[in-house]
Amino acid sequence: MNKLLNDLNDEQLQAALHIDGPQLILAGAGSGKTKTLTSRLAYLIKEVGIDPANTLTLTFTNKAAQGMRERALDMIGYSSSYPPLLCTFHKFGLLFLKFNIEKLGRKNNFVIIDSDDKKKLLKSIAKDLKIELSSGFLVSEISKYKNSLLTPEFVTSQAVANEYKNIAAIYTSYQANITENNLVDFDDLLMLTYEILDKNPALRTETSNRYQYIMVDEYQDTNELQFKLLSHLASEHNNLCVVGDDDQSIYGWRGANIRNILDFAKLFPDTKTVKLETNYRSTNQILEAANTLIEHNKTRLGKKLTSHKGDGIAIKLKHSMDESHESHAIALEIKALLASGVDPNEIAVLYRINALSRSLEEGFIRANLNFKLIGGMRFYERSEIKDIISYLRVLSNPNDDFSLLRIINKPKRGIGKTSIEKIQKLAFDQKSSIYGLVNDQNDTLISLIGKKAYGSLLELTENINMLREEISSNGLYSFIVLFENIIKLKEHYRPLPDGADKIQNIDEFYGYFDECIERNSEMRIDEFLNDISLKSEQDQIEENGVTIMSIHASKGLEFEHLFVIGLEEEFFPLLGDECNMEEERRLGYVAITRAKSDLTLCYVDSRFYKGKRKQLEKSRFLGETGIVKSACLKITKSTAFKKGDLVKHKIFGIGRLESVVSSGKEFKLAINFGGNRKEILSSFVEKI
Repeated sequence: MNKLLNDLNDEQLQAALHIDGPQLILAGAGSGKTKTLTSRLAYLIKEVGIDPANTLTLTFTNKAAQGMRERALDMIGYSSSYPPLLCTFHKFGLLFLKFNIEKLGRKNNFVIIDSDDKKKLLKSIAKDLKIELSSGFLVSEISKYKNSLLTPEFVTSQAVANEYKNIAAIYTSYQANITENNLVDFDDLLMLTYEILDKNPALRTETSNRYQYIMVDEYQDTNELQFKLLSHLASEHNNLCVVGDDDQSIYGWRGANIRNILDFAKLFPDTKTVKLETNYRSTNQILEAANTLIEHNKTRLGKKLTSHKGDGIAIKLKHSMDESHESHAIALEIKALLASGVDPNEIAVLYRINALSRSLEEGFIRANLNFKLIGGMRFYERSEIKDIISYLRVLSNPNDDFSLLRIINKPKRGIGKTSIEKIQKLAFDQKSSIYGLVNDQNDTLISLIGKKAYGSLLELTENINMLREEISSNGLYSFIVLFENIIKLKEHYRPLPDGADKIQNIDEFYGYFDECIERNSEMRIDEFLNDISLKSEQDQIEENGVTIMSIHASKGLEFEHLFVIGLEEEFFPLLGDECNMEEERRLGYVAITRAKSDLTLCYVDSRFYKGKRKQLEKSRFLGETGIVKSACLKITKSTAFKKGDLVKHKIFGIGRLESVVSSGKEFKLAINFGGNRKEILSSFVEKI
């Protein structure tokens, strides 16, 4: 056997030796998919004699592309100035557009607009059009349109309700602006590439013939646009080899379409399917739990992981009274591991929702444990938490200009940058605080910024005064409910793409505040703030610390000792209209398979939920893994549809999904077709 393939097992070898025709490599967690993919690329070039220029390997991250490139070139021993093209989808789009964008009447000296500039441009357009929509929401919405190949003209034609008309108007103006200035955004790199290939059959044929052998990593994460682009690139030969795992498809919320991998063999006839089921990472006990859990999903191709390592220790179940006891217990166990010589980089704690990180961070700080928070900000550094803290600082000291300036437009009050600069200068000149100027109804201030802006500021100071009087009269007990009712921070954040996460964090903070007041009814705001400062101003964390991260951020990683917290109904799995139970279960599968040998699953009796302490049931997943034998298994129907999805109906066209309700053997979907609301059974529409 060729030395390039010596280290492959039978299934990996079978996949690497396949040359012509479509191939689906169904690669389970820890089964050596990267090794298989790079071995196949090396085999095609080194042994079969395929010109490297005729190969194209696509990944999702630059890090994955770089690692795979180095590995492949090392195997090939290739030193040519024209190595095989191995890059991300978007890098490929950039290279393609540099040579072909003139076919759209554009010049090839275009510039890519970054996310910050995109937000600023959208904010400016919305302001010019006198439309009040957050730039974050607009970025997300326009990205969805582009990845669904919906042009400004189409979106405009479908818009009936005012909100959709406003979005369409901004989208139209935005696209005209960047085209006129020869800019492209991140989504254009793929959308324009597809558009050029779709409109130019000769170029499509030429491009497909150039890339005779195409490979794609993490295929389960592709969206509709990426699938259509790949179909064009492989149109002349169908030599498309994709590697992925339907059981690890966890990005439906950002547009990934699991049907791409589930239907691959139908979409590309004569597909060779190879399953990589030997896992080199985890023990039998861990894989048995993962296999048992994921088998409850109906929408899957089906495979069963087996351990190359063999048996290990049993999975541990940690039951705590609440989140404080949970973090304390985990911290003690981690300290024991570290004392025994375990590398802290081999220890991680995972959670489903970001708000759960607060209790972990505080517990680890109290235990003097070094940790690193991956894929997210520390709880007290998140913008929405800083906003609340700034409000509390102003309530404690109204003359704190620094904190007042942070909250002056949160929620929005229409006070522009120029007005703020004038206010600051006047306060400096008159040796006054901003609060003092407004509260004293300063005539110079009114003439400087106008009655409307002044009225908004006056309303803010009146709210501050009202809240301060409430604290003075009744203390801080039940203060937080009044605070939210008056300030309405949740309403400010709700429309944002990550609004749900921010509201969960706000509720977590509110709940923690109430708990502190219950423990000490005499506590003052300044004392609470000082306590927060001590918790948030920890020394810079060293790199070799215990890892805290979300399950989404953990994909592709592995740890010797792993704790998964929050295994309660409503926390993991999430429940409600927006929940896709099969995707929740796939998240559970991903979490479990990050563990090499030592896995602890944690649940509590109660947590703060939406600002209140709530008694919780243990997660159904504990029963579905077979770990909790006595758990009552909940029978849950599963749907690939969730609130917010764009769907397509053969008569009504494109619509936005507003709710999902079980109806007999399928689901009833409430869909907004540009203002025309219909209830349609799920079998009559498709996701786009």
